Amino acid sequence: MPDTDIRWYILFQNYEQGLALRDLLCQHDLKNRIAPAPRAIQGELSCGMSLLIEDEDMEAVLQCITQNRGEYHSIRPLAGQMHAHRDRYC
Repeated sequence: MPDTDIRWYILFQNYEQGLALRDLLCQHDLKNRIAPAPRAIQGELSCGMSLLIEDEDMEAVLQCITQNRGEYHSIRPLAGQMHAHRDRYC
């Protein structure tokens, strides 16, 4: 499995926690994207929001979260969720 195929999902107990962490990462110019929490890793969390982080950005994101005491529930890697040709019929 190539490293570029792995994406990291930061999961939250509620969307306010997620939006606060997104603001923190954006203030530090760290790439992130709001995404639905994949069912495969969401578990019993009721918040369906996650922040999607590319593998190459994860080290800087973790450093920012640690230094600024960012709140989150868990961080999980997941491979194979993005397919460039998904839903293409031609």
